[in-house]
Amino acid sequence: MRSGSVLYRTGLRKDIAADIMIPFRVLIVDDSLTIRAMLEHIISRDPECQVVGIAADIDDARSLMRTSHPNVITLDLTMPGLGGLHFLRELKGHPHPPIIVLSSSAKDGSVEVEEAMASGAAACFDKGKLLSAGPLFVSTLKKTRDRMI
Repeated sequence: MRSGSVLYRTGLRKDIAADIMIPFRVLIVDDSLTIRAMLEHIISRDPECQVVGIAADIDDARSLMRTSHPNVITLDLTMPGLGGLHFLRELKGHPHPPIIVLSSSAKDGSVEVEEAMASGAAACFDKGKLLSAGPLFVSTLKKTRDRMI
């Protein structure tokens, strides 16, 4: 299902306790210091969201997943070393929070988006639109979390 610059996985459950105002926990995984800071700023401005970890690489992400217990993970697709796509494939078939892939190549119909969705991403968001569409990104976080609860 497509919604603007966001691609969602369909067929996921709705939140049954939507009335409860508990901030949901977000883990940010991106190799760019600038993008990590931008994501933290955008996410932290919403009272329903709480950044519980920031990882610059996949090894840090693995560790933070165990200790911070995120409800949603944002994941850069292209990173040095073990990339986001490999990490998605590694997690596929194992219990993990929903993952929103962020990439400058996350355009509708792109090969990267197709691969990410096939590898288990819950949604893909165009990293180039973070500044201009911050509220849409936060809405994507919430929708992804709500569909997975």
